[in-house]
Order: sequence, then C-alpha cells, then structure tokens
Amino acid sequence: MRTDARLTDIGDEHPCFIVFEAGPTHTSLESAKFLAEQAYNAGANAVKFQMLDADRLVANRFSRFKYQRLDRVSGSVVDMSESLYDILRRRELTRDEWVDLRAFVKFLGLNFFCTACFPEEIDFLVELDCHSIKIASADINHFPLIRHAARTGLCIQLDTGGGTLYEVERAVDCVRKEGNNSIIIHHCPTGYPASLDNVNLQIIKTLRQLYPEYPIAFSDHSPDMEMSIAAMMLGANMIEKTITLDKYAYGPEHMFSLAGREIPMLVRTIRNVEKAMGAPNKMMGAAELLSRDKVRRGVYLKEAVVAGTLISEARVEFRRPNSVGFGPDCFDHSVTVGVRFNKDLPEGSVVSFDDLTK
Repeated sequence: MRTDARLTDIGDEHPCFIVFEAGPTHTSLESAKFLAEQAYNAGANAVKFQMLDADRLVANRFSRFKYQRLDRVSGSVVDMSESLYDILRRRELTRDEWVDLRAFVKFLGLNFFCTACFPEEIDFLVELDCHSIKIASADINHFPLIRHAARTGLCIQLDTGGGTLYEVERAVDCVRKEGNNSIIIHHCPTGYPASLDNVNLQIIKTLRQLYPEYPIAFSDHSPDMEMSIAAMMLGANMIEKTITLDKYAYGPEHMFSLAGREIPMLVRTIRNVEKAMGAPNKMMGAAELLSRDKVRRGVYLKEAVVAGTLISEARVEFRRPNSVGFGPDCFDHSVTVGVRFNKDLPEGSVVSFDDLTK
C-alpha cells in the first residue's frame, strides 16, 4: 500500500496528476477491483468510478445509444446501437459493493473519485470518504445537483463536454456561491470516441487563462494516448484516461480505453516527457557541460613561448577538446590586449587562464 498524492498536489507546481477512469468499463465488483489494482500498479494518482441507478436515470428504457466497438475477429470498427438502459445497468453496484470497493481502493492508497447523478448518491459518497465528486458533462446545467455537491465541501470536478464557455462559467459560479473554491475544470471532448476534429486541445489554454486559480484537466476520449501527452504539454494539470480489461467488449468506451501494458505506458510516458521538458531557462547540467567541452575547441600553442610573451604574438590554433575553459571566444583581440604569458610553455600546450596575466 502507498500513500499517494493529495488533491492539494494538483497544479502548475506539481507533476501531472494521473487518473484512470474505470466507471464505464467495469461490469462487476471484481472487475472494478481489478481495474483499480491496474491503476495502482501503473503508478496512477487516482482511480475514478461512476455511481449509477439506471432505473432512476433513464426515463425511456427503449432509448437507443449509438457507438462504435472493435470486432474481436476482424479487428475492424463496427457501428453499434444498444439500449442506454442496458449499457448503464452493466455498471451498477450495490451499496455493499460500493463499500467493499471503497475499502479496497483505500487499501491500495489511491485517491477515490466518483461521478454522482443524484443528491442521495452524493450523500453516500460523503459517507464513503470520497476524495472528489465529479459532475458529468451532461449535468453541467444541473444546478441543483452541482449545488448539493458543492455543499459537501469536497473537491468538485466539472466535466465540460458539450458545454459553452458561458455554461462553464455558470457551473463554476454555482460551486463558488456555496462557499466551495475547490474546483477542477475538465476539457472533455464529446464523442465515443472523440474525433480528432473535435478534440480541440486549444481549449486547455483558454480555460487556463479564464481560470488561473483552478487546475485544468483533460478527459481523454480519443484512442491511444497521444492526446493525453499533448494536453499535458499544453498545460493540463490532470489527465483522466479510461482503462478496460477488454478493448473488444460491448460498450461505448472500451474501444478507446487503454488496456494491459498500455496503462503503465501512459504513466511512464507522461513522467518521461515531464522530465525531458526541463526548465524554461537554459541551464547546463554537469554531464552536458562535460560533453560540450569535449567537442568545443581550446587554444593550443603551435610553438613554444617564454614568460612575458604577448598572447597576441603567440602562434596558436584551435583544437578539440577545450579542457581548461579558455576558448576561441576568449582569444578575441579585445579580450587579450596586453595579456602576457606568465610562464614558459612548450609547443602543443593548451592555454589556460592560469597561464596568463595582464
């Protein structure tokens, strides 16, 4: 078990906070636990689920939902149409199962995030010691639900897919008016999967400008992991990516989810890119300085000199390496006017600052 990053560790001063979404891809308590364990083993900071009651949420049980899935035999993309009610029913857990799942995630040491659809679910998440409540994109205008979540004092995550900037502003204000200033704003492109034309990563920069006081997240609904990496480099403080046990399973989000070795690969890639990005100012490390000096040129004597000889009168050439720091730039006439050797040096010597005096 590990104690992982706190929610206060999300922002520009901290590494990218990585959340793996398991809510739409588990089909039982055991599969939910297995996905949570995969998130833990990969090095994620949090795992996220979705609390659902299909009987309450879906008014028309015969309403169809269109999505795409991978065919297990051909590997091709096929269009699907399925009852939304049946899709959501597969994700449901009982109260006792939620208690069990929460205890398991706590044992792992991961942050526990969850989407809620009804006030009673929010109250239950408080009982479960949920770290952060997420409001789905479809509920960005559900102000009664947002207000109820905000009153818990927990961190509120706002998905913004399909919402205008005005609607985002209204949702943020709704949370603020309840005295809750712990907010994370997600850029969440719509689509299952989201098309490249619809990802619009530039919105991340817009949200950062509009809400500099809040972390900005990216909920990645695109295949693979390229968009997550790009979002992080554009300033996303949090990446949320769905994971699955089976990319070929029935359901809207399996096809573009990460599975198996892809899950730790995303964490590893983000951490490697963060390390490689370095600092905005040009800083030289010890290894880089050593490598640089091996290929840069120093000042070498073509003939021996005696003490008192002006360096401007010495016959020199520029060779690699520059092992002493006195290079061609130091040999510039304006720098060496009146500079003399303070000792005798044989032919082939590399000239250093210690050999010179003015």
